[in-house]
Amino acid sequence: MGEANWQQARLIPTSGINGSDEAERRATSGLLAVMGAVREFGLAVVKPLGAPAAQLECFIEVPFPLGDETCRPDGLIQLTRASKTWTALVEVKTGTNALERTQVENYLDIARDNGFDVVLTISNQMAPAPGVHPTEVDKRKLRKVAPRHLSWAEVLTIAVQQRVHRGISDPDQAWILEELIRYLEHPKSGALDFNDMGGSWVPVREAVANGTLRPSDKGLSDVISRWEQLVRFAALRLGRELGAMVEVQMTRKEQADPKLRFAAQAESVVDSGCLSGTLRIPDAVAPVRVTANLRSGQVIVTADIESPREGRAATRINWLTRQLKDAPDGLRIDAYAVGSNASTSELLKVVREDPTVLIDDPKRELRKFRVAAVSPLGSKRGVGRGTFIDSVLAAIDGFYESVIQQLRPWAAKAPQLPRSGRTAAEDAGIDIEPPPGDLAETAEEDVAEAAPPDVEDLPDPVEASVVEAQDDHNQDDDASDLSITPVEEGLVSWDTAHERIEHERDVSSV
Repeated sequence: MGEANWQQARLIPTSGINGSDEAERRATSGLLAVMGAVREFGLAVVKPLGAPAAQLECFIEVPFPLGDETCRPDGLIQLTRASKTWTALVEVKTGTNALERTQVENYLDIARDNGFDVVLTISNQMAPAPGVHPTEVDKRKLRKVAPRHLSWAEVLTIAVQQRVHRGISDPDQAWILEELIRYLEHPKSGALDFNDMGGSWVPVREAVANGTLRPSDKGLSDVISRWEQLVRFAALRLGRELGAMVEVQMTRKEQADPKLRFAAQAESVVDSGCLSGTLRIPDAVAPVRVTANLRSGQVIVTADIESPREGRAATRINWLTRQLKDAPDGLRIDAYAVGSNASTSELLKVVREDPTVLIDDPKRELRKFRVAAVSPLGSKRGVGRGTFIDSVLAAIDGFYESVIQQLRPWAAKAPQLPRSGRTAAEDAGIDIEPPPGDLAETAEEDVAEAAPPDVEDLPDPVEASVVEAQDDHNQDDDASDLSITPVEEGLVSWDTAHERIEHERDVSSV
């Protein structure tokens, strides 16, 4: 039997998983064990939930009385720092299993009765918005304990970022975290990426294409919820690869009330057939906006780039195209002038050859450029080539790689000193030389002030002191002429700057 057929032993094996219950128990135990063993990873998961920085203790299937029954949450996480103990109950679902309202509410009751802090749920469901739990529960049960949710995609993202981009100090712990990542990436683990637009996708898509979609139509809210989950998954996926915290950009009102965002999306998809979202990437030149136009069957990814604040219009356009030298020819470039919402537009291929095609009025400064990429939008609800989900993800990835990560924001140069060695006023052509009469008077006054007193007119003691002073002064002058101190190694001699300062003084004293 060849070694190629041997199966390597794994810390968290995927072999032998029979059914969803087994997958949930193994995923729960594996995750909590690694969180307890790898401190950096464990804290990266629970600190955003309000946990203190302390060693994690993790347990599975802890029994709690609830009325006449005994409930066993899938897990429990506890941290103690000083006199404070922080505790979270954990409920886990894998595969297509959804969180159950009754279970979540029961765990909220247990947490409240025991003074616990959080009920953490983990499943393949994506929260429709930050801070919004995917399962609606009785609001009266939220007075003392809040439910928090993580998707398996988020858990995997945290693990990859911690291992690949931030690092694990202990090599053995790094290997343990690698085993968890390997397990979660395996399809048998039940930890799935976002992979389905739902059963309402096809009828809503067809209604948009036919122009018959109405705000009250059944399934519209589910499609919008799935779109919001897809945008959040796109942010997680991009952040997983970049090692950065990529976020979905929302207004303060939308963050406070997610229903406003849902209403805006519903109005947009009914009126124009478009669903949209914006990703904010740390240190990127601009946020990335993605729009899925169900009516035209296109996905459009755009970014608004601020124009340089100096130089001619053609120079500003060349500043952009030079940075996009390897970008696809089919990108669209829109140029916006100051004081106008209208734009000129042309493909990047044309702009490279002739930047003036974007200049409508040479006298008007350009304030920003919009770079846009349009690609086909898939129609199928699942994943793979020709699907809606993959066409959106591919458009975001491609645009980021070919445009966003190539661009650097414009920065003004530091103010420059005149290179001619003259003063700025002289360079500007300003005549700063005083009139000849003023020069003659100034020279006579300088001679009178500089003339030494007549030694013969001074009393003997004063005469002696003046002579001594003059002798000392002459000795100093001789010493300065004879000894020249070289510049020490590591020091800078600012000869040009000294010459500039001397020139300024010469000009002002002429």
